[in-house]
Formats: sequence, structure tokens, C-alpha cells
Amino acid sequence: MSLISDVEEEQIHFANVITTFQCYAKYSLAANNRRRKDLYTLPHADLELLEHLGYKQKIADVDNAILANAEFLNQIVANPEIFGHDISSLKGEEKDEESVSEELDDSAEFRTLTSGHAHSHSHSHSQHSHSHGIRRQDDRAPAKKQKRYKPSDFDMDKLRSTIKQFVRDWSVEGQKERDACYQPMKDALLEHFSDIPKEERGNFRVLVPGVGLGRLAFDVATLGFACQGNEFSHYMLLSSYFILNRTDAIGKHTIYPYIHSFSNIASREAMLRPVSIPDVLPSALPSGSDFSLVAGDFEEIYGADEGNDNDQEPQSGRWDAILTCFFIDTAKNIVNYLRIIHRILAPGGVWINLGPLLWHFENNTTSDPSIELDLEEVKKLVQDIGFELSKERSIDTTYTSNAQGMLGYVYHAEFWVATKKI
Repeated sequence: MSLISDVEEEQIHFANVITTFQCYAKYSLAANNRRRKDLYTLPHADLELLEHLGYKQKIADVDNAILANAEFLNQIVANPEIFGHDISSLKGEEKDEESVSEELDDSAEFRTLTSGHAHSHSHSHSQHSHSHGIRRQDDRAPAKKQKRYKPSDFDMDKLRSTIKQFVRDWSVEGQKERDACYQPMKDALLEHFSDIPKEERGNFRVLVPGVGLGRLAFDVATLGFACQGNEFSHYMLLSSYFILNRTDAIGKHTIYPYIHSFSNIASREAMLRPVSIPDVLPSALPSGSDFSLVAGDFEEIYGADEGNDNDQEPQSGRWDAILTCFFIDTAKNIVNYLRIIHRILAPGGVWINLGPLLWHFENNTTSDPSIELDLEEVKKLVQDIGFELSKERSIDTTYTSNAQGMLGYVYHAEFWVATKKI
């Protein structure tokens, strides 16, 4: 039996993510057609009543919205080699023929550091679901031409969550969530560096792990700081690359994020409402901005030993600030997360955190370890690691919530500013 190498496994996972994007229309149309089939199982009198309500037309309208979403998603994966993966030999069918013809000036530099495993650290906080990662492939050598991957319900759920992330990070509608989460963090960052002239902020390095679709890091770079985001999920990386580097106009794309479930919907208009993205021009960063996104696992990139031979820069003491938003609960071992954050901060550096404790690997089925602490334990650990806590408070916020839905989850997210003791 031949074992799949880390690089091959990563390539297979990447190819499967691409396929998930490309299969969105087929999968979603089939799910919607189930409603149409169910409609015709009803007695004729019931069917007539629902026809009078326009239920069949609503199903047809959702079909059209799915196709619009699919067109957008296909643009994202039209040029998937952006992260250096050679996936041509791993896919059973050719990529979609649609391509992005116009190359724009990069607003964010992207670098890929292969992590060697297929667990995703992306957030699925909406609907209190856990995101434990992609299932590992069999330990068999891949054939030169694999059968086309069939995305699972789990894969599609991650893709639907990514669509909602566009609303949170890059739409006018997401402003309320961003104001609740990102604004207090940016305010604390500016307060910490209030003695630094604005024109000198570029000398200070800010890291945003678990950056998702990149808006918080983009905002920090807009403030003038040198900012680097880090993300592991290929769903997020492909999407953030597209919105940051291949979008040249405000409101260029229209998506329909709320069409995938008919439950807890107040009205047809609420479910079918379009959302335009982006709400700002991603390429409009100040001249000379230092803004980059690094693809890879947080622990393996920033927790690597000094003097390693894998082309990673030394991290110890290199960061003046670290911002973690809905991130620390993605840890398998929270002790290691905090130890890394402490080690890579410069003396007197600041760590600003906001988020809940929805431990992503709790009750996982992948045999991964999971250490799950309560809030008091986390705060005590933060201090034991070598931080001084201040400005602690709870902030109520939603996460990729449907503002016009009949059900929503509110997190009592914990906010703090932690300074590394000198």
C-alpha cells in the first residue's frame, strides 16, 4: 500500500474544493427540485391553494437565484492555480471554461505555505454548527485520472457558509456585524498606538489569524498598519483572493445568500433579496500599503521553530499586534495557541481578542484531540502564559446572521486587550 504524501493530499483536497464550487448549481438545483416534486404529491385541491399563493413560482425564482450564485462561484474558481497547486492530473473532468480575462493590480499579496493536512479552521458559527474539517482521503496513491469528486453535504454547507461570509465582510448589509466585532478591535488597536503618528503606522506589523475573507485585515491595512492575514480554509482563500484582487468596482457582484432554506423565512422578498458586493473598492488601499495574506495552518506557520529550512521567516517577537476575531476556539490545544501568540508578539505587544468559545473540535469524529476550557479558565491561562488583561467586556453579536430571518443566534462574545509582559 502506498501512502499519499502531504503535498498530494493537499492537492487532492484543493481539487475537491474546486469541484465543490463547480457542483454548486447541480447540487442546489436538485435540492430545490425536491420541493417541486413534493408539491405534486399533494391532492389537487391542496395544489390549487398553493398555486394561488404562488409557491411554485417561488421555487422557480429560487432556481434563478441559484444559477446567479453559481455564475459568481464559477468566476472564483476560474483560475484555481493561484496557490501553486497543480490539480490538472487530480481532476476527473476539465475545469469550467469560464475565466477571468482582466488581471488587476494586486491589493493583497498571497503566499501559500502548505500545512500538510486537510483540516479547515474556517468558522461555521452560524446555526451553532461545528466545523471539524474535511475528511481525510484513503491512504492509496491517486490515479493519474481520478473519477470526479462528488461533494458531500458537509462540503456544500461550507460553501453556503462562505457565501454568507461575503455578506458579513463585504456588503453594506454586513456593516452591523462588522461594527459590533471589528470596530472595537480597530479602536483598541488605534488606542494602543495612539502615540504613533499616522504616517509611521506602516512600521508596525499586525497579524490577523483566521482572517476568513480578509475584511478585518483590509481595514487594518487601510488604517496604515503593515498587516498580514492568515487563513487555512481553501473556501475562504479562493474567495478572498477573488474579492481582493479580481474585483474592480463597488457592487460589481450580486449574490443571493438566503435561498438555501425555506425555514424561518418572514417573506419571499426577504429570502430572495439580492446582496451586492463589495461595498468598498478593495484595490483602493493607500499608496505603499503593506498588506498580505498567507495560506496555511496557524500553528505550523507561526509556531514553527526558529531556523527551520522551509523558507518561513522567523516569527519570534516579530509582531507588534495580533487581532483574533472568532478564532481562538478553533484550537485543538488552546495552550499552544496562546503560547504561540505570546512568543511571536514583540515585548509590550498587544493581543486584541473578540469571540465566543464554540470549540470546533469538540466531539469530533476525526480522532483529533480537543481541549475545551470555560471562559474563566481561558482568562487564567492567558495570564499564566504571560499577558496582562485589560478592557474586558462582553459584546453581543451575531455571526453571518440573516437580519430578516425569524431565527438568529446571538453570541455574548468576550472582548479583551492583552499586553505581553516585558
